[in-house]
Amino acid sequence: MEAHFESNPLIDRLPKHLKQFIKPQDYDDYTPINQAVWRYVMRKNVDYLSKVAHESYLEGLKKTGLEVDNIPNMYGMNRILKEIGWAAVAVDGFIPPNAFMEFQAYNVLVIASDIRQLEHIEYTPAPDIIHEGAGHAPIIANPEYAEYLRRFGEIGCKAISSSRDYDLYEAIRLLSILKEAEGTPEEEIKKAEDQVEFLQNNMGELSEMSRIRNLHWWTVEYGLIGTVDNPKIYGAGLLSSIGESAWCMTDNVKKIPYDISAADQSFDITKPQPQLYVTPDFAHLSLVLEEFANTMALRTGGLSGIQKLINSKALGTIELSTGIQISGLFTNVIEHEGKPVYVQTTGKTALSYREKELVGHGTQYHAEGFGSPVGKLKGINLAIEDMSPRDLRAYDIYEAEKVTLEFEGNIIVTGEIITGSRNLQGEIIIISFKNCTVTHNNTILFQPEWGIYDMAVGKKIISAFSGPADVNSFDMVNHVPSSHTIKAKKSPEREELEGLYLNIRNIREGKPAVIAIDKTFDILKEKHPNDWLLSVEIAELCDKTGNTALLHDVLVHLEKVKQNRAEITHLISGGLELFLEKVSL
Repeated sequence: MEAHFESNPLIDRLPKHLKQFIKPQDYDDYTPINQAVWRYVMRKNVDYLSKVAHESYLEGLKKTGLEVDNIPNMYGMNRILKEIGWAAVAVDGFIPPNAFMEFQAYNVLVIASDIRQLEHIEYTPAPDIIHEGAGHAPIIANPEYAEYLRRFGEIGCKAISSSRDYDLYEAIRLLSILKEAEGTPEEEIKKAEDQVEFLQNNMGELSEMSRIRNLHWWTVEYGLIGTVDNPKIYGAGLLSSIGESAWCMTDNVKKIPYDISAADQSFDITKPQPQLYVTPDFAHLSLVLEEFANTMALRTGGLSGIQKLINSKALGTIELSTGIQISGLFTNVIEHEGKPVYVQTTGKTALSYREKELVGHGTQYHAEGFGSPVGKLKGINLAIEDMSPRDLRAYDIYEAEKVTLEFEGNIIVTGEIITGSRNLQGEIIIISFKNCTVTHNNTILFQPEWGIYDMAVGKKIISAFSGPADVNSFDMVNHVPSSHTIKAKKSPEREELEGLYLNIRNIREGKPAVIAIDKTFDILKEKHPNDWLLSVEIAELCDKTGNTALLHDVLVHLEKVKQNRAEITHLISGGLELFLEKVSL
């Protein structure tokens, strides 16, 4: 059964393999404590970030419909984001990096709809609606940055991964879930941390995906903008962390001018960052991205490109110089003098041209794999794709002719030509043979009993990238995460505390109160003495209504909470500073 979610034209055009990650945002699941956490973080952020964030942040809060007092509703966000050419969808925690970036390529913001626990109000390793909604969404109202984000997604989703990249993704996803879950045993967290650390330290040579994820981390997540001496914040990880947004502005964090070297600077998602990169402006981000893209197999192709795809052990595509695209699981390449002369896929394969599957060349027809020579004919300077009709006839590359084509690297194709297919420029891109034998030295690569042999035509591989050329060629609706986010546990005590939070929220909003404010505080103090955020909200209400006697009692209580829980002293003080010029008992 397909999950229901609010849509708009941008979401409607998403391919099925991306829609599988979308889940409904069950707004009623947000509890009064969740709402209080959002409100606290947003009030602190707006107060502090107005001084240190890029000017686009506050402007973007207004444009994207984010409210300080309420967790954003995805439906409302989508209506407003539509005006700036974007959309938003809810997902369950971390999704695979390629999918995350592909969403960006479609101008769709991915938002993990869960929200951090009160105990993790400053920072959580798990993506949540504070990080995604309050961090990413406001900055995309800046057109230059929005185009960078879209372009990053477009290029990033083509980056080739290693088999270890997915292991690391799953390990980080599990760790973030365990750390955010209530009451996870310490030994379980330690085991997950050790696994992440082991994988991070044993990735071998960084893949394209690892390197472009580094660029994403040091810009989209943890980027600074301006000068090294006077930077401003624009990265979502910093914008959504009331702790790290202050820490990053101190001399404890090294500031480095942003350039392509950031691609080789790995990061640890579980710890504050020891260094950050500063871009002079958003346009510079795009320059570095294009510089990096020039190093990717997407643009370089060649032997190294096909080898990256083989090593990835995942679905990928190569494009030949005629524009024909071969998509499948690449398992072998024969090389000669540093160039690929034959490529081979195993299992379902599709042939495309300009990202559109060629009629009759889908995965049902090429169900057992596909192999083809690449390059020029031996001793002939003119490549097949460059031959005129007269040239083709001269070399017997013609319908019904029995022909032997000897390619460089001793790849020999012998058979009877059935027909050829041309691209829009008139170049032959496929030649089909019957009674065909293909050999490399003494190795048979194809034999007549296997049926029709379709040979892709191209003198070189100009591109190699992750995923299929035509997203409709393969059934990719098959992602099953190994872990799922864990909801907060319910108990009578928790339910009572949630009721107290709701009561104060109702009073603040002018709705009927079930319990008087002083009685609410008495129950809180007696039954939930370690809770601090509701006391701060009660103090705020007292200050607003002039209830000085109760305000005094609440402040005295908060001092006791500070003594019992020294680790949250700064959070209490930070909350009180939002409305009290000077805290006095």
